[in-house]
Amino acid sequence: RKGTSQRAIMLRADMDALPMQENTGLPYESVNAGVMHACGHDGHTAMLLGGAREIAQKGQFDGTVHVLFQPAEEVGVNSGAQRMIADGLFDRFPCDAIFGIHNHPGIPVGTFGVRPGPFMASSDAFFVTVRGKGAHAARPNQSIDPVLTGCSMVVALQSIVSRNVAPTESAVLTVGAFHAGSAPNIIPETSEFKISVRTFSEDVRNLMVQRVRTVLESQAACYGAEVEIVHRPGYPVLINSQCESELVLDVAAETMGADHIIQDFPQVTGSEDFAFYLKERPGCFIRLGNGTESAPLHNNKYDFNDENLWVGALFWTNLVRRFLPT
Repeated sequence: RKGTSQRAIMLRADMDALPMQENTGLPYESVNAGVMHACGHDGHTAMLLGGAREIAQKGQFDGTVHVLFQPAEEVGVNSGAQRMIADGLFDRFPCDAIFGIHNHPGIPVGTFGVRPGPFMASSDAFFVTVRGKGAHAARPNQSIDPVLTGCSMVVALQSIVSRNVAPTESAVLTVGAFHAGSAPNIIPETSEFKISVRTFSEDVRNLMVQRVRTVLESQAACYGAEVEIVHRPGYPVLINSQCESELVLDVAAETMGADHIIQDFPQVTGSEDFAFYLKERPGCFIRLGNGTESAPLHNNKYDFNDENLWVGALFWTNLVRRFLPT
């Protein structure tokens, strides 16, 4: 806190790792087996901590700066953002706007990507169990085949985006796992598969959820099988507010120059629990290039580019100075 202004800003960094085995061969490779900073959250935390140090030492602001280090972004459900909000985050630490940065492999280091409006996708998961009737593979007429039923479901699901979602909208439906049976001469009792759905609007999200259920239930009835559907809602659509996005563009240009900005950055089909904060307060979530040669996020060879440490720290310092002018 400094000065007399009642305005406040919140700066957020996520800090959790992933359940992966690191394979970078770097001297600072993770010493914990099966735990790796494969999304750069360690870098996000270091950038914000460095920025907070500069902000505190220079004191070029009038108001309150809340520095938020958040756990459990990666869990996908009941995340750190949800739990912190439920624990009274914005009541205990009121703010006028909130901002966050995430690194982005594939674009040059020090390049900021900003997009007002819907920016990152919502996420929904479905866990599907098809129950049929087992039989010998030589007598399929005595079965209700859950493998055939499940395969038909997977194919039918692919029609939802192409035939139910308007061409001017976008959505992704992926079946990421399918398990059934144990031998070539046995028709099993059940099959199981898992679905991931991504959208950029609540209307399309609701449509996808409804159509997934309808398609699965109709296909099950067609084959005489039963289906059990468990829907696990994930993160909502991340929507950046216009005013805060414009401020970020100005501050990014001040920090690195206009040639280091990508306006109207392409929508990201990944999801982020920062979206929950933006449902409560205006703000902006920013992408920062990790290098054109960077390994992808969630890859066992990924490494946060340390050249961004000073970039992020300086950006945070400049943002606070602009948001809370003296």
